[in-house]
This record gives sequence, C-alpha cells and structure tokens, in this order.
Amino acid sequence: SQNLSGEYFRYKGILFPVGIYSPESISMVENAEVHDDDIFIVTYPKSGTNWMIEILSLILKDGDPSWIHSVPIWKRSPWCEAIMGAFSLPNQPSPRLMSSHLPIQLFAKAFFNSKAKVIYMGRNPRDVAVSLYHYSKIARQLKDPGTPDQFLENFLKGEVQFGSWFDHIKGWIRMKGKENFLFITYEEMQQDLRSSVQRICQFLSRPLGEEALESVVAHSAFKAMKANPMSNFSLLPHSLLDQRHGAFLRKGVCGDWKNHFTLAQSEAFDRAYREQMRGLPTFPWDVDPEDASPDSDPGPGPSPNP
Repeated sequence: SQNLSGEYFRYKGILFPVGIYSPESISMVENAEVHDDDIFIVTYPKSGTNWMIEILSLILKDGDPSWIHSVPIWKRSPWCEAIMGAFSLPNQPSPRLMSSHLPIQLFAKAFFNSKAKVIYMGRNPRDVAVSLYHYSKIARQLKDPGTPDQFLENFLKGEVQFGSWFDHIKGWIRMKGKENFLFITYEEMQQDLRSSVQRICQFLSRPLGEEALESVVAHSAFKAMKANPMSNFSLLPHSLLDQRHGAFLRKGVCGDWKNHFTLAQSEAFDRAYREQMRGLPTFPWDVDPEDASPDSDPGPGPSPNP
C-alpha cells in the first residue's frame, strides 16, 4: 500500500524517494541505538549492496546456504533508513546485519562511539551511473531518469537519490584505517572473490574452514544469486519493481559503462571526477589496464589524466 509517486523529498539537503523513506525513518537511524556486535553494509546505491548481503549471510552461517534459500534478502539485512527497515531493527536477532545508503553525516551517531562494524563497498561511479539509470526505469519509487544526458548531468550534480556519489565516498573514506571500518570495492571482489571473502572474514574475526569458504564463494557468485528467488527480487510485486522491463540483477560486471557512454559523456565525467577526487588515493577503477593502450575496444575510454 506504499504510495510510490516518483516524487522526492529533501532531508538535510539530500534527496530521498517518497514512500520508501520518510524524514522520521531517517531521523530514527540518526538517533538509533547501536550494539557493539552490529554489522552495517554501507554503499552508495547500485554498488553491490545485495552481493555483500549474500556474502555476509553465508559467512554468518559458516557457509550454510539454507538461510539465503529461505529468507528474502531484505529481511536478512533490513534497510536502516527505509520506513519498513527502521521499525524492524530493534527486533533483529543479534548479531544484527543491516544495510544503509546513508552518507556519513546522516548515519547513526552512536556508531562512532561503538565497536560496531561498517563494511563500505565502493564501485566505479561510471558503472554506478549506468546501473542507476537502468534501475530508475524499473523502480517505481524513482523519477523517470530522462535522457542519458539529463540523467548524467543530475548524477554529477548529486541531484539523485542519496545525493552525490563523490560526497558519499569522500565522507566515508575518512574512516579508513579504523579497526571497525573495512573499505572494499566491487572491482576487487569481481577480480578475486575468494580472497575478498577471506578479507571480510578476517575483518569480522570469523575465520572459515576451507569447505565453508568454498561454499560462500560458490553461493554468492552472480549466477547463483540471479537464480535464487530469495535474492533476485522476483518476490516483489510489479507495483514496486517492474522486472518485466529489465532485471534487477542485470549484468554484475565491471566496465559496462563503456558500452553506454558517448565520448562527450565520458569526457564530462572525467572532468568532474578529476575535480572532485583531487588529492584522494587512487581506486581500482582509476587504473584500467584496457585503457592504458589503444585497443580494439570501440567504446570510448576515459581521456588520460593531464
């Protein structure tokens, strides 16, 4: 019975879709109680949140897939700031697994004086933009994205749900080096899922035996997730997510932006990226071996840094 109008409201300057979030639900998170054994997955939208939920659901059960095959993904790791999630959090069994897209300035204040853990997953913002554009066409709570040019302009300005990608990652990256914060990227996980899972286990102080590790890796592979009705969002009604016009779990690859960006869009993005990310450490997506030399790839690569 949610009223999904594609309208947004602003909370402390950040846009949120009406009907899924409310000023009350966001402020509940800001002032929420945080337990020392809480585990938060924090991402900017379309950065692999559900992939991380699947991995953590498996790690917390020592590789046993029965939980991921019997409980929908949004119940395993509720969205803190969503209206439905905010009210269900106090009843989550411990250790609580929770997801959030909130920028750091809106996150639970109590977290910063706790031993609770945040896993922040970053992703190439070009791929994020492409994924968000496709998602905006099937998610009923989001505004129609308009033309790719219009959408990209809004994305670079931060006039999209949850605000600017640049502000989001710059805010959270300040936590790097703290022992209750892990920064990991979609790209690293794509390249080597097994050692990424090991890194996550180490961070959570939950070592897995060889067999359990193999199970986590096998069951969290993109193909396995896409085939799991508890994880592919096929249980949601069309009124919430219309997958007749495109799958929620679309491709699960890196670098797909090259199939979508025009040269002009690519150059505009690079300009904004350089300006916004000046002085920050390099990320896996800053060094793309395919772009180092001209090859047969017809897609426009990013223009070289000056």
